[in-house]
Amino acid sequence: MTKVISIANQKGGVGKTTTAVNLSTALAACDKRVLLIDLDPQGNASTGFGIDNIQRDIQIYHLLTQRAHISDAIQQTIVPRLSIIPADTDLAAAEVEIRDREHREYILDQLLRPISSSYDFVIIDCPPSLGLLTVNALSASDSVLVPLQCEFYALEGLAQLLRSVELVKKNLNPNLSVQGIVLTMFDSRNNLSEMVVNDVKEHFGKQVYQTIIPRNVRVSEAPSFGQPVLMYDINCPGSKAYASLAAELLQQENVNL
Repeated sequence: MTKVISIANQKGGVGKTTTAVNLSTALAACDKRVLLIDLDPQGNASTGFGIDNIQRDIQIYHLLTQRAHISDAIQQTIVPRLSIIPADTDLAAAEVEIRDREHREYILDQLLRPISSSYDFVIIDCPPSLGLLTVNALSASDSVLVPLQCEFYALEGLAQLLRSVELVKKNLNPNLSVQGIVLTMFDSRNNLSEMVVNDVKEHFGKQVYQTIIPRNVRVSEAPSFGQPVLMYDINCPGSKAYASLAAELLQQENVNL
């Protein structure tokens, strides 16, 4: 069974794309067939694998607007068993172009149906908003994984996102669930980080992953080299954290490592 997971948070700068790139890489390293869909007009997940603009001549925008077939947009990344459908700034126009289409919330779901059985996991990197692109992602997903930065306003933004997830579940996708909440950018030198961890765990209990992603220079450097951090420096704390997160997720899915 293919598991489709959206990585979503309407707040920017919370480690969403970093989580999508490195969780996908860690799952592929566990011998899983993974497709990463870059659904963010910034295209940062594509950049994170060294895919330049010339290589994005067919991307998710062309699929959503019926300009290409999905098989033409899938590219193999530098990571074995990990493919990607890239994005660039053209995607920003897609929400306007598809807004009058019938069943507009299910366009991505329909696109994925013919190819989903080819993968164990489909990971969708959502844009930092709750617009039509994110609604499409949630409508196509089995679950949503929420990266949450260890900062003061974290819980406020999380409550808004979870309300949106419930609305999608009620009106569009009754099978949608919360995969889990992963705390990111944790700084052990900062008392606020500890407070946020404790607050989130108190409010959401077992929905919070045990793995916490630390603030790590190597994680920040890796995208500029067009590599996931697990390839850039496999021994750094960030790499070890994302490998641990993948192991937790696989345990959730009752997959034998």
